[in-house]
Amino acid sequence: MSVAYQDLREFIALAEQIGSVRHIAGAQVFHEIGGITEVAAGLVHAPALLFDDIPGYAKGFRVFTNATTNAKRAALALGLDPNLRPLDALKLWKEKRTSLKPIPPVVVGEADFMENSAREDDVNLAMFPAPHWHPEDGGPYIGSGALIVTRDPDENWVNASIYRVQVHSRNRVTIQFDHSGRHGSMIAHKYWAKGRGCPVAIVIGQDPALFIAGFEYLPGGQSEYDFAGAIKGFPIEVMKGPVTGLPLPARAEIVLEGELLPFPQNSLPEGPFGEFTGYYAADRRPAAVMDVAGMHYRSNPILFGSPPLKPPRFHFGLPFRAAGIWANLEALGISDVTGVWQHVSQLMTVVALKQRYAGHAKRAGLVAAANSYMGRVVVVVDEDIDPSNLADVMWAVTTRAEPSESVDIIRNGWSSALDPRLSADARMQGATANSKMIIDACKPFHNIADYPRASALSPAAARAIEEKWGDLLR
Repeated sequence: MSVAYQDLREFIALAEQIGSVRHIAGAQVFHEIGGITEVAAGLVHAPALLFDDIPGYAKGFRVFTNATTNAKRAALALGLDPNLRPLDALKLWKEKRTSLKPIPPVVVGEADFMENSAREDDVNLAMFPAPHWHPEDGGPYIGSGALIVTRDPDENWVNASIYRVQVHSRNRVTIQFDHSGRHGSMIAHKYWAKGRGCPVAIVIGQDPALFIAGFEYLPGGQSEYDFAGAIKGFPIEVMKGPVTGLPLPARAEIVLEGELLPFPQNSLPEGPFGEFTGYYAADRRPAAVMDVAGMHYRSNPILFGSPPLKPPRFHFGLPFRAAGIWANLEALGISDVTGVWQHVSQLMTVVALKQRYAGHAKRAGLVAAANSYMGRVVVVVDEDIDPSNLADVMWAVTTRAEPSESVDIIRNGWSSALDPRLSADARMQGATANSKMIIDACKPFHNIADYPRASALSPAAARAIEEKWGDLLR
């Protein structure tokens, strides 16, 4: 299951072949690109968008958004058949994910991103169309889906994770790590503790496998480059950056190199920035400053944008973290799980299973709740419900769950400072727990055999109809 693209441009060409890209000319960087991106992400087919002829910028300097916001393009990015039903694609990714073997990158002597290069006083970030993604964002963000590349000074491993990047001047940006437990922040602090700046590179316009890898929760010491190579089925080509010496994806569109200055003595006010919950989580706050000493880019560069948007719009049309919950359920011996999905970004988790014993659904719900980052709602449904279909899920909730009997509340669950329900005082004190509601929307096990028969097609029967007649219905 190797992917069929080498870089972002080849991925865009593949998405074009399945009719999944729309070309937009004349959109402004101030919220118009962001607004169009949000509206498109909310459509049923959620097309990818390629913006060109951006007022105030050179023709050919483009912005690409909604790369993987629908299931077809997310499958394409993973090397899966884009025509698979979403739940089938997620199941296949779960199986592929558990068997992935890291593939280290290979060093090459040339890179596409070196087609154009500027250093020191010639650096001018204003030439790139960095959008104001949301109406009240604190400034233009050149990095909303960018890889931030650093190297651990003690153990020499390379981290390449997604953090947001705000432009402040022609050669200064801020990188917001969100909290000190992120690997990029931990590495930077090692340099700062020695009174040194942290060598850093910002990679903008990487291929989707690197984008997906940058969102993964990988253990310390494991590089996202290795994981992206495993997704692709072949190694990522990297070249040593001429300024930092860091390994950088050779086929990236734009690369910025420089140093993250010691923090907090060097900082700039960053934000606010719209989060994946659909709210602003914080006002302006200090962030680490990067002095950009080198700027490299391909001719006609493509700025890759993936801003957080109001749910259900999300970076990925397949809920990759649901695959992790599915795998964890199976690893803990929760048998006969037929599917796991997440709705409202990742804030609601649904588990489908074939009940085998009293308490089976409750066990599954408890495990899913413990694995649900920030989400407040977990729903467990029978195997005749497609967990990816929210209408089906709500039918089960409204016809099989009894509010006085089928709802449990778990307190002090895993949450985040991004949770809009938390008070400002709770955020300041680090009290970021929330409660979880588990809804058992399965038929009651004690009378499952006598429960009224459903009149709707079973998932298997519906699939057979789709396979025979689906082309006429699309």
